[in-house]
Parts: sequence; structure tokens; C-alpha cells
Amino acid sequence: MPSNLPNTAAAGVPLPHVAPTAPTAAPPIESLLLAAARVNTFDGQRLLTNASGFFFQRGEHLFLVTSRHVMLDEPSKHFPDRIEIEIHTNPANMAQSTGFSMPLYRDGKSLWRQGRDSGGEIDVAAIEIERSALPKTSAYCAFTPSHLHASQEPVELGSLLLVVGFPLGFHDALHHLPVVRHAINASPFGFRFQGKGYFLTDARTHRGTSGAPVVMRARSHGPELDELPWLLLGVHSSRMDVGTRDVKVDEALGLNCAWYADILLTLTKP
Repeated sequence: MPSNLPNTAAAGVPLPHVAPTAPTAAPPIESLLLAAARVNTFDGQRLLTNASGFFFQRGEHLFLVTSRHVMLDEPSKHFPDRIEIEIHTNPANMAQSTGFSMPLYRDGKSLWRQGRDSGGEIDVAAIEIERSALPKTSAYCAFTPSHLHASQEPVELGSLLLVVGFPLGFHDALHHLPVVRHAINASPFGFRFQGKGYFLTDARTHRGTSGAPVVMRARSHGPELDELPWLLLGVHSSRMDVGTRDVKVDEALGLNCAWYADILLTLTKP
């Protein structure tokens, strides 16, 4: 379509100078994303499954936390002998990472810690990471006991929670970062659902999310909370279903079990 506007360049009028755009720096990464870790399980060199996990630090000790059934699950005949997590190796470039392998057994004994209470086995496991073996430039964030829920911050029904993990192994494969799902607590927080050590969340989850941290934005402040401003409420375990559901007629409940994170105070004792 012709234009009636004059061609200023053809008329000898110089075009305005446009300075080249300087490359913009990458935005800072949310610390919450660096607290989660992608977990792969292996039997020797054979890849078995993928799962989610997160870092938890107590004093000078650093742990990887995930679901206990990631380490061992007899009903499904899942018997890995090692796990591998992905570690960022350049704080200025999230595209750089490496795999960090950890054995699950030594001298025939399991290296992870698990617990039980009056309700039975708790589907949470913690395994200590040999910090001296990590790359010197490792970039990660870790929850601490300060991030565990305190009674002064109520968790009301329907509170907005996040589940940070790797559903079906899916993640940002370029920057090696997890994805986040919205959730709400679907049972009263602080009550043991059906006598077990977990509460319920309402969120869309998939296989591979097992071991993901369930968090809520922190209202309080402190050195550790300012760096990672999230309360660690639970550890996502599995989807909940009912045996009476007609799979041809009824949709799945869409509810999940999240084990209370305060079990970590027991699992990470010196």
C-alpha cells in the first residue's frame, strides 16, 4: 500500500541515530528454585526412576531430602544402589551443571535416614551430602531448622502453597531448574490425617514429584529467612485415592499426601 509520507532518507534528511541496545543481565534466580534438586535413581549404570528432592542444612551438615520410597520400595521392587542429583556449578550461568552421584549403601548398610512414629513408617528420607566432594563453585540454597513451621504463623485451610519439583522429570533443561505448582492445604494443618504423619494438599501432581518440598511464603524475617523466604511445611509423597472409586466413572480425587517437615529435626540429628 503506497504511503503519502515523505521519504526522509531519499530527501537527504539524515535518519536519527539509534544506539545499539546493550545486552541485559539475566534476572536473579529465585532462591527457592536453587533449593530443589532433580534426583535420578540407578542400579549400577541403569537408570531406574526420576524424583524430586531438596537441600536441608543443619549446622555444618548438608542433607538431601526426598521420599523414602525413592531410596527403596519393596512393593514395586525398586532397589537402587545409588542416586544422582544435578548441581549448578556457576552462579553466574545457570546453564552449567554437573551430576553428583551418591551411593545408598556402604558395607551392606543403608546410608539414608528414615523414621517412624505412632502411625507407622514415614515416607521421608534424608541422606548426608559429603560437602567436601561438591564442586567448589556449587550454587544451591538450603532450608534450615529456621524454615520449619512455627506456631506463630498459622496455616489456614486453603492457604496458598507451592510444590517445587520435577513432574515426570520435566524441568527447564537449559537452566536445570524445577517447575512450581500451586497448591492449597486440603486438611487442617497440624492435624495428622487419619492418624498418619501427613496433611493433604490439593494440587496437580505427577510421578517424579515425590520428595518435592511443600512451602508457604514466610511472613517473619531473619538472616536465613531473608535469603530463602519460604516456610518448609512438608515433603510431597504421593497422590491419594480411594479404593471405592470407579475408575470408569469417577475422576481421581486430586489430593496428595505431604509429610510434616518437622520429622527432619529427628532425621538430621548429629
